[in-house]
Amino acid sequence: MKKFASFTSKIVPLPSENVDTDQIIPARFLKVTDKTGLGDNLFADWRYNADGSPKPDFILNEPEMSGRQILLAGDNFGCGSSREHAPWALTGYGFRAVISTSFADIFRNNSLKNGLLPIIVDQDTHAQLFSLVQEDPDTALAVDLTAQTVTLPDGRRVQFPIDGFSKACLLNGVDEIGYVLDMEEKIRAFETQPQS
Repeated sequence: MKKFASFTSKIVPLPSENVDTDQIIPARFLKVTDKTGLGDNLFADWRYNADGSPKPDFILNEPEMSGRQILLAGDNFGCGSSREHAPWALTGYGFRAVISTSFADIFRNNSLKNGLLPIIVDQDTHAQLFSLVQEDPDTALAVDLTAQTVTLPDGRRVQFPIDGFSKACLLNGVDEIGYVLDMEEKIRAFETQPQS
């Protein structure tokens, strides 16, 4: 996992509420054990017709959405079954952050462990962001994990919550196992101390 750095990006708006993990990445794509190609199947049933051709009315199929790293989602994003494939598909597509008013707990935890930043904002800010994108589809936001802020085009900085351990892991580009492995010398030193 790469270290999470501050970035600025335009937004992909997806106002649907209660988007579940099967909609994010359908179950038929869960047979893989690595992340390769999962981004191509992100929102597959919404993105593609039965013959595999892209649906022109789905937001990710609009050419101007290519390369955007922030998904602005409706409430309760990532509900449903637990699957790491959901954040794998989102990061595989190129998203680095998802903004919503709430996330399913398991999805949120899986995201944090896989380099995807789930950002929770209040309902007024959430509505303002959708309004900004509707007025100007090229609206961009700056995401700063160190400061735990999203900066809007008018300069307003919105704080978002994240626990200290997850924040440290993302900033250092490690998961929980990587965090423990980084402590290997300290663990070895502790183990060799004389016991009283």
